[in-house]
Amino acid sequence: MRIRMNSIGLAAVAVMLSAVGVGAQTVKIKEEKAGMLKAAKVTPEVATATALAKVPGGAVRAGEIEKEGGKAIYTFIIKVPGKKGVEEVNVDAMTGAVVAVEHESDPEEAKATAKPKAKVPPKPPT
Repeated sequence: MRIRMNSIGLAAVAVMLSAVGVGAQTVKIKEEKAGMLKAAKVTPEVATATALAKVPGGAVRAGEIEKEGGKAIYTFIIKVPGKKGVEEVNVDAMTGAVVAVEHESDPEEAKATAKPKAKVPPKPPT
């Protein structure tokens, strides 16, 4: 019986490691306030894997831990190649639950595709 329990435990650990290990991105998480990462119950690696699971094929551009609505959350900006805009995914830093997923226009993408503004010559003094 003991051997069977250990086998089940090892299988569970293998599944968890595959979710956050190989293939997962390493992302530098900015802290809104110093010490927020230490206070979080969910690690940045688990939060990143959770966010990426909501946006298949995406790559994390930025990550931050911040207080929003009184709760500590991880916020990830995720870009999907070939898709306009970015996805913002919020993960609760205490429970690991996805709080929100929102599609947003990408300011960097908008700058790259924007037409240059025509320069208006200054008015001559009167």
